[in-house]
Amino acid sequence: MGRLGSGVRHGAFALLVALLAACTALYQNHGYIPRDVDLEQVIVGESTREDVAKAVGRPSSTGLLTGGAWYYVGSRFRHYGPREPQEIDRQVVAISFDEGGTVENVERFGLEKGQVVVLSRRVTDSNIKGLSFLRQLLGNIGNISAGQLLNNE
Repeated sequence: MGRLGSGVRHGAFALLVALLAACTALYQNHGYIPRDVDLEQVIVGESTREDVAKAVGRPSSTGLLTGGAWYYVGSRFRHYGPREPQEIDRQVVAISFDEGGTVENVERFGLEKGQVVVLSRRVTDSNIKGLSFLRQLLGNIGNISAGQLLNNE
């Protein structure tokens, strides 16, 4: 009887440890956001597309506006037990170019309570272009299912 009781206790302890480990939040990052140190190498009004590619790399998204823009998108997801993953942060860095290929704006956007918020901006012109595209990128928070995430990894 003593060995059986000891085995049950060890099994119950192992089950408790496994349950506690399953309830630990795991975090995953998706996408790429250039660091501020790298973005400091991009000089508004002077840097070209090639300079930006060398300093921060080429983006996964580009804009179709006059002169175009490069968008760097990064998200952070929390996986908690058997629940669907939750996106807890999303940032977009937008670097726009004029017709000659020179950097016109460098901006960093984030989300706060579901609304697009400008986190930092270096602009040569007060006319902000492509904001509706950024609202679409950032506005899809929470619209990604677990199946889509697993298929993309």
